[in-house]
Amino acid sequence: QVQLVESGGGLVQPGGSLRLSCVVSGISFNIRTIGWYRQAPGKQREVVATITTTNTANYADSVKGRFTISRDKAQNMVFLQMNSLKPQDTAVNYCNQSPPIESGWGQGNQVTVSS
Repeated sequence: QVQLVESGGGLVQPGGSLRLSCVVSGISFNIRTIGWYRQAPGKQREVVATITTTNTANYADSVKGRFTISRDKAQNMVFLQMNSLKPQDTAVNYCNQSPPIESGWGQGNQVTVSS
Protein backbone atom coordinates (compact mmCIF):
# COMPACT_ATOMS: atom_id res chain seq x y z
CA GLN A 1 0.00 0.00 0.00
CA VAL A 2 1.26 3.42 -0.93
CA GLN A 3 -0.16 6.47 0.75
CA LEU A 4 0.95 10.04 0.52
CA VAL A 5 -1.21 12.44 2.47
CA GLU A 6 -0.80 16.14 1.96
CA SER A 7 -1.71 18.87 4.37
CA GLY A 8 -1.02 22.52 4.98
CA GLY A 9 -2.86 24.11 2.11
CA GLY A 10 -5.44 26.79 2.28
CA LEU A 11 -6.21 30.32 1.26
CA VAL A 12 -3.47 32.90 1.37
CA GLN A 13 -3.02 36.40 0.03
CA PRO A 14 -0.52 37.15 -2.70
CA GLY A 15 2.93 37.51 -1.21
CA GLY A 16 2.07 35.23 1.65
CA SER A 17 3.51 31.89 2.63
CA LEU A 18 2.32 28.36 3.21
CA ARG A 19 4.05 25.17 4.18
CA LEU A 20 2.83 21.92 2.74
CA SER A 21 3.52 18.63 4.45
CA CYS A 22 3.41 15.14 3.06
CA VAL A 23 3.32 12.04 5.21
CA VAL A 24 4.46 8.98 3.34
CA SER A 25 3.60 5.39 4.15
CA GLY A 26 3.76 2.13 2.31
CA ILE A 27 6.72 3.27 0.28
CA SER A 28 10.45 2.99 0.54
CA PHE A 29 10.64 6.64 1.43
CA ASN A 30 14.30 6.80 2.21
CA ILE A 31 15.37 5.33 -1.11
CA ARG A 32 13.05 7.26 -3.36
CA THR A 33 13.09 10.65 -4.92
CA ILE A 34 9.94 12.45 -3.81
CA GLY A 35 8.27 15.26 -5.64
CA TRP A 36 5.62 17.87 -5.25
CA TYR A 37 3.25 18.23 -8.15
CA ARG A 38 0.40 20.55 -8.81
CA GLN A 39 -2.51 20.92 -11.14
CA ALA A 40 -4.21 24.22 -11.76
CA PRO A 41 -7.76 24.34 -13.07
CA GLY A 42 -7.83 23.57 -16.76
CA LYS A 43 -4.15 22.76 -16.90
CA GLN A 44 -2.09 19.61 -16.85
CA ARG A 45 -0.32 18.39 -13.78
CA GLU A 46 3.21 19.69 -13.47
CA VAL A 47 6.24 19.04 -11.35
CA VAL A 48 6.89 21.73 -8.78
CA ALA A 49 9.94 20.36 -7.02
CA THR A 50 11.72 17.11 -6.35
CA ILE A 51 14.18 16.01 -3.72
CA THR A 52 16.48 13.03 -3.92
CA THR A 53 17.61 10.72 -1.17
CA THR A 54 20.75 12.79 -0.90
CA ASN A 55 18.74 16.00 -0.59
CA THR A 56 19.43 17.29 -4.05
CA ALA A 57 16.53 19.53 -4.98
CA ASN A 58 15.18 20.54 -8.35
CA TYR A 59 12.56 23.16 -8.98
CA ALA A 60 10.31 24.25 -11.74
CA ASP A 61 11.40 27.56 -13.17
CA SER A 62 8.15 29.13 -12.05
CA VAL A 63 8.93 28.55 -8.37
CA LYS A 64 12.69 28.89 -8.19
CA GLY A 65 13.74 31.28 -5.48
CA ARG A 66 10.34 31.14 -3.83
CA PHE A 67 9.78 27.50 -2.86
CA THR A 68 11.95 25.14 -0.86
CA ILE A 69 11.52 21.39 -0.73
CA SER A 70 12.89 19.42 2.18
CA ARG A 71 12.50 16.03 3.76
CA ASP A 72 12.58 14.56 7.24
CA LYS A 73 13.57 10.96 6.82
CA ALA A 74 12.99 10.07 10.45
CA GLN A 75 9.36 11.12 10.17
CA ASN A 76 8.80 9.98 6.59
CA MET A 77 7.77 13.47 5.65
CA VAL A 78 8.40 15.85 2.80
CA PHE A 79 7.74 19.55 3.01
CA LEU A 80 7.27 22.37 0.59
CA GLN A 81 7.82 25.84 1.95
CA MET A 82 6.09 28.27 -0.36
CA ASN A 83 6.97 31.93 -0.08
CA SER A 84 6.02 34.97 -2.11
CA LEU A 85 2.95 33.19 -3.35
CA LYS A 86 1.31 34.36 -6.53
CA PRO A 87 -2.22 33.87 -7.83
CA GLN A 88 -0.82 31.56 -10.49
CA ASP A 89 0.31 29.23 -7.72
CA THR A 90 -3.33 28.37 -7.14
CA ALA A 91 -3.59 24.64 -7.68
CA VAL A 92 -4.20 21.29 -6.11
CA ASN A 93 -0.87 20.07 -4.80
CA TYR A 94 0.22 16.46 -4.56
CA CYS A 95 3.22 14.58 -3.34
CA ASN A 96 4.34 11.40 -5.01
CA GLN A 97 7.41 9.51 -6.01
CA SER A 98 9.47 10.84 -8.83
CA PRO A 99 8.84 9.49 -11.36
CA PRO A 100 5.31 9.29 -10.00
CA ILE A 101 3.32 6.13 -9.68
CA GLU A 102 -0.38 6.04 -10.28
CA SER A 103 -1.17 4.56 -6.90
CA GLY A 104 0.72 7.38 -5.26
CA TRP A 105 -1.76 10.07 -6.26
CA GLY A 106 -3.96 11.07 -3.38
CA GLN A 107 -6.71 13.62 -3.29
CA GLY A 108 -4.26 16.45 -3.05
CA ASN A 109 -4.31 19.66 -1.10
CA GLN A 110 -5.74 22.90 -2.38
CA VAL A 111 -3.67 26.05 -2.36
CA THR A 112 -5.53 29.19 -3.28
CA VAL A 113 -3.70 32.47 -3.61
CA SER A 114 -6.10 35.35 -3.78
CA SER A 115 -6.75 38.72 -2.26
